[in-house]
Amino acid sequence: MPAPRRKPVAPHGRAVLVTGASTGLGRACVLHLDGLGFRVFAGVRDDGVGKELEEAAPNGRLSAVRVDVTDPGQVREAAARIDRDTGGQGLWGLVNNAGVCVPAPLECVPPERLRWQLDTNVVGQLSVTQAFLPQLRRTRGRLVNVTSGLGTVALPYLGAYAAAQFAKEALSDVLRRELRDSGVAVSVVQPGAVMTPIWDKVSELGRDALDAMPGELAELYRIRFNRFLYESEQAARASRTTPSAVADGVVRALTDGRPRTRYRVGADVKRLTVLARLLPDAALDRYLRAPAG
Repeated sequence: MPAPRRKPVAPHGRAVLVTGASTGLGRACVLHLDGLGFRVFAGVRDDGVGKELEEAAPNGRLSAVRVDVTDPGQVREAAARIDRDTGGQGLWGLVNNAGVCVPAPLECVPPERLRWQLDTNVVGQLSVTQAFLPQLRRTRGRLVNVTSGLGTVALPYLGAYAAAQFAKEALSDVLRRELRDSGVAVSVVQPGAVMTPIWDKVSELGRDALDAMPGELAELYRIRFNRFLYESEQAARASRTTPSAVADGVVRALTDGRPRTRYRVGADVKRLTVLARLLPDAALDRYLRAPAG
């Protein structure tokens, strides 16, 4: 017999922190969660952005918290502040959304760029999780990690980003199994291509990567890499997946009576997941080959 359905979780009064809330998916999430009645803490790195978010919140229950996920001191201070602001009740939902994207052929990714990618998207996420797990245990709450379709399938020229997302998926799997008996549910939200301000940063970082390449190496990749950047941005612009759709996925992970392990948002990420399961590596390689030079 199927397991009995559990009632959805009521949002009212439950405290949720979303990291990387300044723009894009994080901003859409915090405003949507505030509108539903959650007590929202928006993790930002800039106080001015935080104030603007507080003023934009539809129900006025949003509080900005300054937290750079790569700064252990700020992470500890954020955990202490939220515990204090909730009167010791603690955080009920943690949404690990902060991240960066380093685009470049792997041959051209400097070690310091790879460290930045992994420090932000992997090490920083685990640091935040560790800081808030005592509160999540206390509330028997939810941990939601926002990854990407590139946590399942790696694309050419996004190898550093895919490595970080694969790692974040692995952390999520392990945490789900390690926390099984604690009452803390762990879910992943995997968005596909979405048009957000991150694409401006991706294009800028891509141009910087080309400029930093030695002349012969730059010429080897220039045409194909520029075409990849252009086609990727156009695909995001044409995507029917919106930040609000991703926010809905996060809400489901936070409120479903029996939360799924993964919520895939967007036709492209669902398609890639199926292809990765069905196709042999050689066929998948042909399907995902880099743009021709």
